[in-house]
Amino acid sequence: KGNIMKFTEGAFMGWGYKVAAEEFGGKPLDGGPWHVLPGGLIVKDVIADAMLQQILTRPAEYDIIATLNLNGDYISDALAAQVGGIGIAPGANINYVTGRAIFEATHGTAPKYAGLDKVNPSSVILSGEMMLRHMGWTEAADLIVAAMEKTLGQKVVTYDFARLMEGATEVKCSEFGQALIGNM
Repeated sequence: KGNIMKFTEGAFMGWGYKVAAEEFGGKPLDGGPWHVLPGGLIVKDVIADAMLQQILTRPAEYDIIATLNLNGDYISDALAAQVGGIGIAPGANINYVTGRAIFEATHGTAPKYAGLDKVNPSSVILSGEMMLRHMGWTEAADLIVAAMEKTLGQKVVTYDFARLMEGATEVKCSEFGQALIGNM
């Protein structure tokens, strides 16, 4: 909340508008503080609690979200929940200047599940799909997406999805992987 956390979130907000104006030619929209950039991109700030509501009720209004780490974690987890949770959400950090990129699962480690053959591998699989697509290997990437869609359509899922889907067949992590391979 930039209005409360003036030296962190407030400073980040001010910096964002400064960069929009100085680096990209942004002009104040309706007297500011929002800016419109050449090409029509609108840069605006939203207080964190309002943002968490808006991304759930009006996600199509947001194409890019720039935020600090803590709020970014809250926002990304809330958005991941909209598609089933962090177990399926892929992650990528892409430098669009150099083309270099890192692809990873969006979640951290889960030591309590180590060796149990239980967790959903979809996040890391879909991160790999994004990597293949980034490398130009679209045929391989498309094959993964098609297999994922078919497997989920068959309701063959790990425990985290089984509790969300009526009539699902709960399988182990390795069994889910085998189902994907079988659907390729």
